[in-house]
Amino acid sequence: MKNNKQLLKGAILTALAALSAPASALEKPQTMEDMWKIIQAQQKQIDEMKSGMQAAPVKTAGTDVKTLERKTDVLSQEVEKLRTNLSIPDEVQYKSAYGLGPAASKVYQVGKGLSIGGYGEANYQVRVDDQGGRDNKGKPKNPDNADLERLVLYVGYKFTDNILFNSEIEFEHASVEGSGNGNGDVSIEFAALDFFIDPIANVRAGMVLLPMGFLNQMHEPPFYFGNNRPEVERQIIPSTWREIGVGLFGQITPELTYTTYVVNGMDAADFGSAGIRSGRQKGAQALAEDLAFVGRMDYTPSALPGVTVGGSAYLGNSGQNQTFANQQVDVFTQLYEAHLQWKYRGLEFRTLGSWGHIDDAEVLSAAKGQTIGSENYGWYSELGYDVLPLLVKDTTQYLAPFFRYEQMDTIASAPTGFSDDETKDRKIYQFGLQYKPIPNVVIKADYRNFTAKRGSVPDDFNLGFGFIF
Repeated sequence: MKNNKQLLKGAILTALAALSAPASALEKPQTMEDMWKIIQAQQKQIDEMKSGMQAAPVKTAGTDVKTLERKTDVLSQEVEKLRTNLSIPDEVQYKSAYGLGPAASKVYQVGKGLSIGGYGEANYQVRVDDQGGRDNKGKPKNPDNADLERLVLYVGYKFTDNILFNSEIEFEHASVEGSGNGNGDVSIEFAALDFFIDPIANVRAGMVLLPMGFLNQMHEPPFYFGNNRPEVERQIIPSTWREIGVGLFGQITPELTYTTYVVNGMDAADFGSAGIRSGRQKGAQALAEDLAFVGRMDYTPSALPGVTVGGSAYLGNSGQNQTFANQQVDVFTQLYEAHLQWKYRGLEFRTLGSWGHIDDAEVLSAAKGQTIGSENYGWYSELGYDVLPLLVKDTTQYLAPFFRYEQMDTIASAPTGFSDDETKDRKIYQFGLQYKPIPNVVIKADYRNFTAKRGSVPDDFNLGFGFIF
């Protein structure tokens, strides 16, 4: 209540101050601090204005009153926005902050109050040649399909300059599982409070995105090539990976940033031959008998504009005090990755490599009845180039052909006494085209060729679009 009274007082004083400046000179106060600076600077002018109005002829005073009313209306509209704590910038600068995607970073730009953003993507996928046979109902196991893959809403609220809340709510596959033909889901991708203390050390707590790889934190469709995220960043680094935790993030130097969390560990009961992806607990009454540590550092040298190099590590037990094959084991889980990105004019290059190790894999394999790799690995490189400036002078649009190569194996090393599953040892060749009529909207087309050391995986052609707001 006290703050509201102060805000209303500021509105009155600022309105009176309008007489000392033409309407074209009025500035919008963006924060309470800005407002009080204006009030203090003009207090003396307000007092002089009041004295002048008392001594002025009636006609002149009447004219001044009408001017005051007109300018009061203008200022009242701006002050009302602050009074109701609604602060949405008229022009949004889409840029990444603290490792998050540009749309997810909107809350960091507002002076105070509510921020809303989001993204969406849809695609049409054609399986080429081999559709993997048919199921017992006669349907293709890998059919051609059209999918509204995601519709995401970012909701943030900036309480003060030092405390804010940010969240991502995701709707997958156009419906919730069990309704109609849908097998979709509604998920909280992240929901956390940020406490800004110092540029070198700030606190984040809640459901957090684990800071590993390129796409786990920044996964908005205009900012990666292809309709599908790289398989290495889905299977080896199990994006989108989020857990409940608390940690620090900040900037050690202008060129060196870091993020580190303590989170609930994974659940080894859901590990499989396809890797650790299903072991994510996603904040859903997550088992926290075991905790894990994850940390990341990125270096962007000023001497090499457009270059980013970094790495991350995840370490923690995944046994969660459970019994596997009549044994209680820790299942110490490790995952490491290193990455390099270079953006130069129209050129975009990325490469990433990841390696993981799972202790007690032989116990898990016996309990699950399938080989769970004691080691796994994956890497990929991709290259794209915006050719449109070569064809159209001074264009703001974007057109980039790209190529990506991936190699991965979720059973790079089988535990003693268990055989390797060579269908998990895969290579993927992908090429496509990326078109952005405006920076917020992307249209994508790509072809993926899969090869496995044993067995076959159908190739696919993908056509789709994505957007942020």
